[in-house]
Amino acid sequence: MSAERSTTIDIDNELGSAKRLLNQGQFAASSAKLLGILEHFPEDQEAQYVLAVCYRYARKTRDASATLDQLLRLNPKYAWGYQERGHLYRVNKPAEAILAYEHAVSLNPALLATWKNLSALYKSEGQSDRSQSCDRQVESLSRLPPELLSVTSMIHEGKLYKAEQLCRAFMQKNPRHVDGMRLLARLGSELNILDDAEFLLESCLEFAPDFRAARYDYAQVLYKRQRFSKSLEQAERLLQDEPDNPDFQLICANAAAAVGDFDKAMVFYDRLIELHADKVQLRLLKGHALKSLGEPQRAIETYRAAVGIRPDYGDAYWSLANIKTYLFEESEISAMRNAEADAATENIDRYQLCFALGKNFEDNNNHAAAFEYYARGNQLKLAETGYLAERVENEFARQQEVCTQQFFDDRTGYGADSNEPIFIVGLPRAGSTLLEQILASHPMVDGTSELPNIMSLAQKLGGRHQTDEEPRYPAILETLDLQQCERFGNEFLESTRVYRQGAPFFTDKMPNNFRHIGLIQLIFPNAKIIDARRHPMACCFSNFKQLYGEGHEFSYGLKELGRYYSAYVELMDHWENVLPGKILRVQYEDVVADLEAQVRRLLDFLGLPFDQHCIEFHKTERAVHTPSAEQVRQPLYKSSVEQWKNFEPFLDPLKESLGIV
Repeated sequence: MSAERSTTIDIDNELGSAKRLLNQGQFAASSAKLLGILEHFPEDQEAQYVLAVCYRYARKTRDASATLDQLLRLNPKYAWGYQERGHLYRVNKPAEAILAYEHAVSLNPALLATWKNLSALYKSEGQSDRSQSCDRQVESLSRLPPELLSVTSMIHEGKLYKAEQLCRAFMQKNPRHVDGMRLLARLGSELNILDDAEFLLESCLEFAPDFRAARYDYAQVLYKRQRFSKSLEQAERLLQDEPDNPDFQLICANAAAAVGDFDKAMVFYDRLIELHADKVQLRLLKGHALKSLGEPQRAIETYRAAVGIRPDYGDAYWSLANIKTYLFEESEISAMRNAEADAATENIDRYQLCFALGKNFEDNNNHAAAFEYYARGNQLKLAETGYLAERVENEFARQQEVCTQQFFDDRTGYGADSNEPIFIVGLPRAGSTLLEQILASHPMVDGTSELPNIMSLAQKLGGRHQTDEEPRYPAILETLDLQQCERFGNEFLESTRVYRQGAPFFTDKMPNNFRHIGLIQLIFPNAKIIDARRHPMACCFSNFKQLYGEGHEFSYGLKELGRYYSAYVELMDHWENVLPGKILRVQYEDVVADLEAQVRRLLDFLGLPFDQHCIEFHKTERAVHTPSAEQVRQPLYKSSVEQWKNFEPFLDPLKESLGIV
């Protein structure tokens, strides 16, 4: 709920009272109490929803409809609101009811009443296949205990903390309930506690090896953990039982592309596209695979085919723009501008279109128009993320308070002995992909991309907590003993072995690992860390014009970027002070100015012999999944170093935030 709780009204008690009155059939009294709540909290979604239900029961159809309109304008993803609209239209407007119900279950597939009503409506319309499909959903949901049905619904509503509490309480009484294990694993996946999710699903499948939904989730979690070979293995096992299941085919295609078996991936993508020609996301995924493979022209053709099906498909336009060498045609520019200006365009498509248009106008040297679209796209995205700079800055401060020089001195000898991992950290768009490509070109180094393991371990140590609770991490690092740190290090080595090809060293270029260097030191005291650094204005503005698939919420505002960059520099200064010799800072501009000198400096730091392949990094053939994929397949060029200066007249908020006069 967006409004703050008032000290003059106990909203929870008032809502509870209104619901009791509603259940007793006292509709006038209930609606009066709800209107009183909304007088203090006009944007309270639960009160609006209950009021709409109250009006429907009182047969005040017009008032119910107006209340739902207001609720769904406020939150277009409120599934219960669409269910209520379906109830409102079910008798007199069956076609509109079907649309409302379909939208409701697309947002929350755990709405049992919606599936039942949809089945009946489909049957009355003569759509027996759809009715039977709904009946299968009803049967599946009806098998769940009421607690787990509520957990399922809460997950889709984003109420993860409440869902976890309810699910764990249920599992304490029913420790081997496979549906409960699956839902608890799903919560782990949603919270990015992927090792817990993997363990739970493995255990679930030991008890119920034929539980296909759990095996599908297992394949998905393995994919998120970048354990692509195991994910592919599970997907292929699923396809043995259901070879025509499109969900199983899709995870198989994605996993096959991730392990480099692009022939197999393309067979599945093409088969799915042939059967589901209207599902534009399939073309998008195929395009991403082609881009990773290093076939930008085929990727372009695939993205453009998606746009041909859905002209306002922002993700496809942004994917075209993200092929940094692509130039839009006039007809595409006109279509994007029209779609972005259309009030009916979804928010996600709108900001994707804004970023694509910004890239287009930048390519055409219209920097004022480019900045206008970049700024609009960032504003829309920032509002969606709910990012709070203070929360991040407090986290960085806690790292410095806990991980002092004395802290590390007291823990000499902790961790695994291995020096195999090379951690490349920093901010996105600072040159980490370039440094990884340089090192991966050395015969003694495997490039593994961005591994989630360190962040996952940090999240596991921190445990689950609500946003207003003090987190356990990083203070919990003080409680770890020598054996635990050694075990964590060895588990990291074992779990990442699947990404390696046998070289004695390997990279992990997860940028955000700079936030966990204290943890890295505890489990890998002999590992080396590379800090990929770039001029603050260049780095921040490069992030400002980049739309990320997920994460990096700090990047969607100039002030937010400046604060984050400054906090990052302060934290890195701390790590360098308390861990002298552990970290090598590599400045992107220095690499561009004198590649060989910086390559030799980098290899010397790592104790590796010079190799000419590192200079010719752009010739190294490997899949690259970051936005810099096209750049690292080309020789270095200097034009990118000062591109931000074209936008300097618009960047005063960033300068002020960085403290640059």
